[in-house]
Amino acid sequence: MMRPGLTFKLSVLLALIGVLASGTTGYYAYRANRTMLVHEAERSLLTSTELLGQRFTMAINDIAADALVLSTMPSAATVALNDDGQSVDNPTRDRLAQVFASFIAQHPEYLQVRLIARNHYGLELIRIDRESGGTVRVQEGALQEKGQFAYVFDTLALPRGRVYISPIAVNHEHGAHAAEGKPTLRVGTPVANARGDVVGVVVIDVDLASLLRLSQADLPADYQVYLANEWGDFLVHPDPSLTFGFDKGRRVFMQESFAATKPLFEQSTQPVLLNGLTQPNEAAAHVFSFVRRPFGESQGNRFIVIGLGKPLHDVLVGANMLGNSIVRMVLVFSAFAILLAILFARALTRPLHILADAATHFFSEHTMEALPLRRNDEIGVLARCFDRMRREIRVQMDELRSKQHELTHLASHDGLTGLPNRMLFMQKLEEAISWARVSGERLAVLFIDLNRFKQINDQYGHSVGDDVLAVVARRLQHVLHPGDIVARLGGDEFIVLVRGERSADAAPAIAARIVRTLDDELTIDEQPMAVGASIGISQFPSDGDSAEALLLNADAAMYAAKSGGSGAWLSYRELIDMQRMRTGRDKPRGGERESEKVEPAGDGTDVVA
Repeated sequence: MMRPGLTFKLSVLLALIGVLASGTTGYYAYRANRTMLVHEAERSLLTSTELLGQRFTMAINDIAADALVLSTMPSAATVALNDDGQSVDNPTRDRLAQVFASFIAQHPEYLQVRLIARNHYGLELIRIDRESGGTVRVQEGALQEKGQFAYVFDTLALPRGRVYISPIAVNHEHGAHAAEGKPTLRVGTPVANARGDVVGVVVIDVDLASLLRLSQADLPADYQVYLANEWGDFLVHPDPSLTFGFDKGRRVFMQESFAATKPLFEQSTQPVLLNGLTQPNEAAAHVFSFVRRPFGESQGNRFIVIGLGKPLHDVLVGANMLGNSIVRMVLVFSAFAILLAILFARALTRPLHILADAATHFFSEHTMEALPLRRNDEIGVLARCFDRMRREIRVQMDELRSKQHELTHLASHDGLTGLPNRMLFMQKLEEAISWARVSGERLAVLFIDLNRFKQINDQYGHSVGDDVLAVVARRLQHVLHPGDIVARLGGDEFIVLVRGERSADAAPAIAARIVRTLDDELTIDEQPMAVGASIGISQFPSDGDSAEALLLNADAAMYAAKSGGSGAWLSYRELIDMQRMRTGRDKPRGGERESEKVEPAGDGTDVVA
């Protein structure tokens, strides 16, 4: 029986390699496309979820603004102070009721707008309700006392101009017309007389479903919305039976349905992304995005968690179409690979038996000595090439290792000053923050900018500027504690990390020492010059809980110190205090009350400007 020849074996081998390469490439292209589509869907969902959260917050801010407008009307304080709710003919109250009715008519999400007096046990003086046919004003005999409800007595406890945001709950108040039995959000604000005494409240009841419909008006129809309160109770869910479990005696929590969202209900504010490819048990053939948003004004650490979901099948429609195309391409390329394998096998088998032994023992020392190096034909040429190649590869490998060590150092250090660069400094800062969270250690970041470096660079040239930066780096290393970390961010910017108890002395002690050192004249090419510096200081954890926040806040303080004329250094806390003092001086007085408006504060709550 004739054994298969070398040509046949090599043909089969090359054909198999071609088919496997084609199939593997197609398979990984399909998998990569699926992964790319899922990641793109996650990013799109995250953007939509953040947008939905912002719109939801803005919608609540708009409702709060409406409540403030109604509460600051002079007739509101007059009615709340003098009306007992029993008189039938009261023109002032009737005109105010017409204003309330116009507000509820213009906002389809409003279910009730009420004026409730502080006196008479929180008696409703004006109540406009929504019903199926439009709006209705509740007459005097049907007005109720609401003083026992939290949205009344909590709002009465607020100062004028503040806004109360109630928890989202099902409205069980009888006689509430269309609002009864619906998930409701209540927004209230105090009504004060001319002396500033709170005499009543204005309360707007908002339909949660209508509010969400307005917020997600332009979102794709296949997006599924999830909403949970700060305890994790579902307020909105594609399955209505899982919502408001606390109202039905059977609580259903988001962090139990989606375990990955548990950090959102603890301290984390990072968004959570889930997909059915990497988390099939939890995501269940869907792609999800969840974000945490602050909720309400000055009612403690209140927040909501908003989520969007999309079926994984809809995300992977394009990938499935690509998979069908890849299968056809793999079949064509496999046939082409078999044909090429036969041709290459025939071309390669003739010289293979000559070079087989030399190629097999290419890296073996003793066989390399036995190569026929003295032959003058092609075999001798190939043998000498093998030997030369081995030596060159070893030399190149040694050089490559040396270059790798140099590149590793250059990747993390500044080539001019030898100081750590931004990447290495941020890595050290993040490690210090992680340790500080565990140990309670304090940190300080000093952002240093050279005041007159640009003039020196322009006047004396870049080479002198480089020498100045090198001298500044050495002076900083000399003046700082050995445990401190100093790095060059780029240009004429340096950054210093101070750890431990010494970080409390970052301003003014350490900053002052740096400024004095950099104010001293230095001589470059026999030219005396003074650089000078402006320093911004931020401290962990008071000025930020992340490396980026500490760096940005120190940068802001440095620019304020450099441009504000407040000294050579400035801490971020001092900058915030100066901004607050400036804001306090610009606050409008009593006669300007009609120009007051609600602006979002940094934490997402509403303040009056």
